[in-house]
Amino acid sequence: MIIGLPKEIKDNEYRVGLTPGAVRALVRRGHRVLVESGAGLGSYITDDEYRAAGGEIVADAADVWAAQMVVKVKEPIEPEYRHLRAGLMLFTYLHLAADRRLTLTLLERQVTAIAYETVQTAGGRLPLLQPMSEVAGRMATQVGAFYLEKTQGGRGILMGGVPGVAPATVAILGGGTVGANAARVAIGMGAHVTVLDINHDRLTYLDDIYRGQLRTRTSNEPNIEEIVFGADLIIGAVLIPGGRAPYLVTRPMISKMREGAVIVDVAVDQGGCIETTKPTTHSNPTYVVDGVVHYCVANMPGAVPRTSTFALVNQTLPYVLQLANDGLDAVRNSAALQHGLNTYKGSLNHAAVAEAFGMEYIEPADALA
Repeated sequence: MIIGLPKEIKDNEYRVGLTPGAVRALVRRGHRVLVESGAGLGSYITDDEYRAAGGEIVADAADVWAAQMVVKVKEPIEPEYRHLRAGLMLFTYLHLAADRRLTLTLLERQVTAIAYETVQTAGGRLPLLQPMSEVAGRMATQVGAFYLEKTQGGRGILMGGVPGVAPATVAILGGGTVGANAARVAIGMGAHVTVLDINHDRLTYLDDIYRGQLRTRTSNEPNIEEIVFGADLIIGAVLIPGGRAPYLVTRPMISKMREGAVIVDVAVDQGGCIETTKPTTHSNPTYVVDGVVHYCVANMPGAVPRTSTFALVNQTLPYVLQLANDGLDAVRNSAALQHGLNTYKGSLNHAAVAEAFGMEYIEPADALA
C-alpha cells in the first residue's frame, strides 16, 4: 500500500502522524511511505531521518494526499478538503460530532474515515485516545496554573499556596483518563482537588489510589454548582466516546463564579462540557466571559509535539500496520477498527455522530458487507 504522511496545517499543530521508526516498520513490510517535506520538523524529526527509514520525501502536499491511505494527527481543515476523495482511507483524529461540515464533506466525497478517538477494544478501552488524553490532562493543570496568575487575567493564586495561605481549589469534571491525569498534577502542585463523575466505581478507584489527597463527589447539578462556585480552576474532562459532550456548567453558573477563575475545557474537541466554551487556538488561546478566563484550545497536546507524537504513534502503529497490510479486510476482521469507522462510501457509521446531527447511520459491519 502507498501511505501518505502530510504536514499538519492546523494553527500551531506540530505533531506528525508517523515517526521514522513507524515508517521503517511499514517499508520493511513492503509498503511505500510518502512524506511531505518538513512534516516532522515541528516534532524535531528531519526529512533525513525519514529518508534513512525508507520514506520518500515529497514536496507537494497533493502528491502525499494522493496515497491510498493518509495517516494524520488532526482532522482535515478547509484547505485540505480538496484532497478528500472516494477511495481514500483516512486514519486520524476526527471528532465529527463537533464538526457537521467535515462530516458532510466526508460523506459527500465518500471517504473511508477511521477516527482514532472511536477505535475501541472489547473491554471498552479507547487505546488511541488514551495517550493524548494523558498529555492533555497533565497539560490542563499546568495551563490552569499559568492563567491563574494575575498577569494572565486570573485571580492571582499560587496553585500550592504557601505556609499560612490556602492553595488553589481545583474542580475536575470527569474522572477518566484526562481527569485522573489532571488530578495527579494538581495534587503534585499542592492544590485542593475535587473530582466529579457519574461513575461511582471510578470515584472509588480514585479515592483508593490517592488516599485522601483528593475529594470525590457524584456528578449532579447541585454538587456541580456547589463545587464550581467555589473553584479557582475548573478542568472540563468529560468524554462521550465519539459523541458530543454534555454541558455540565451552564451559562448562568458562569456569572456566579469567582472573578478571575479559570476554565480549561479539554472536552472542546467534542463541543465542550461548559456552555460558554468555543474553540480557541494556541495563537489566541483565551477569552473572558463574566470575568472568568476560558482556555479552550482544541489541540492542546500540539504544544508539546515531541512527547505527543511519540506517545501517539506508539499506540497507532499496530493499527496502521493492520490497515496497510490488509486494507478494508483489517476493518472487517477487527471489532476495534469497526468502532473506529465513521464514514464509508457515503454512509455514516458511528451512532454517536449520527445522534449529534439527527442523521441516519449504518452499522459498520453492514456497510462493509
